[in-house]
Amino acid sequence: MFGLALPALGVLAATPLYLLLDTAVVGRLGGFELAALGAGTTIQAQVTTQLTFLSYGTTARASRLYGEGRRSAAIAEGVQATWVAVGVGLLLALIIELFAPVFAGWLTGSPDVAAEAAHWMRVAALSIPLTLIVMAGNGWLRGIQDTRRPLYFTLAGVIPGAVLVPYLVGHFGLVGSAWANVCGTAITSTCFLIALGRAHSGGWRPRWDVIRRQLVLGRDLIVRSLSFQVAFLSAAAVAARFGTASLASHQVMLQLWNFITLVLDSLAIAAQTLTGAALGAGTVEAARRTGRRITGYSVAFAGVLGVVFALGAGVIPRIFTSDAAVLEAIAGPWWLMIVMIVMGGVVFALDGVLLGASDAVFLRNATILAVLLGFLPGVWISFAVDGGLTGVWCGLVAFIGLRMAAVWWRFRSMRWAVT
Repeated sequence: MFGLALPALGVLAATPLYLLLDTAVVGRLGGFELAALGAGTTIQAQVTTQLTFLSYGTTARASRLYGEGRRSAAIAEGVQATWVAVGVGLLLALIIELFAPVFAGWLTGSPDVAAEAAHWMRVAALSIPLTLIVMAGNGWLRGIQDTRRPLYFTLAGVIPGAVLVPYLVGHFGLVGSAWANVCGTAITSTCFLIALGRAHSGGWRPRWDVIRRQLVLGRDLIVRSLSFQVAFLSAAAVAARFGTASLASHQVMLQLWNFITLVLDSLAIAAQTLTGAALGAGTVEAARRTGRRITGYSVAFAGVLGVVFALGAGVIPRIFTSDAAVLEAIAGPWWLMIVMIVMGGVVFALDGVLLGASDAVFLRNATILAVLLGFLPGVWISFAVDGGLTGVWCGLVAFIGLRMAAVWWRFRSMRWAVT
């Protein structure tokens, strides 16, 4: 379990760390360039984040085939997922090339910032199909229980990209950041394609029956991902209504929460891979035992994180800000975030189990209901009664709590365990 989880954590953490470096380098150019980068990366992230099914969906399908003893068929899933990545990636890149100024204008409201952001986006769009190829590569390699090579491939691209960022930005300005991103992603995607070429021994033509099944699974995961976006974008919008200090506090806590989810998601990837393999081998009891064990590890780890954040309540926020108003706004919802961390130990582990079982329809419906019945009522009631940032995070706690109840019930029911 930990042999799968630790390299996966490295892969998950590498890109956010690279983006932090990129932001720091561009930030030295000035606030104008930093605002343009923020707009561009936000749009780029929204485009690619919705397509994580290329990783998670491919892992679910490939791991089941691998558990059946059909390693070649599991790798063939990677071939078809790569075709999807290329086709969808080229289409998205074309859309960005054509409409980058429009999208940037919607987000920034400033013609000058929008023009600079659009220039960055048009170069960075070259990396969209490459990023999707990387997602597909992560998917099939995780499916055959190999999370080490994805880590090596990721570092092979991230490290040169990080070296290039200061040089290219220093010589070409903001657009140098986009070119560094393209170069790094090109290296990583090439590594995945070479690995696929060496591992696959069958045909290379697109198989529309397989692609169709991948897209059906992808549809459910995209809707689920969009539900997350509704929740967290609504939270940011309502936090902004309570003033600058609340929005700044929300941003600090949200970034910490995003980091925590990366840590917990590494165990979820192990759960997904092992569950799919167990069900592919027809061993339901092994799948249930895997789910219980990983949930136990995840809860224990989340508990340790919760204790760290509880003990560091007076220290950790000061790493990010010294503003008294922001620190005061953080004080209340900080303890709600700790509750979310502990509940997240259950949620992320069992999410991984159910994804490994390809139970995407249930996860989609559970997430939508958690948004509609938990988060949205809580956050908008907070807005109506002037509940402040604490009210916003109460809505997020309700969202995570309902998801925890749903995945725990589903896991106990064993309706997901279809061999």
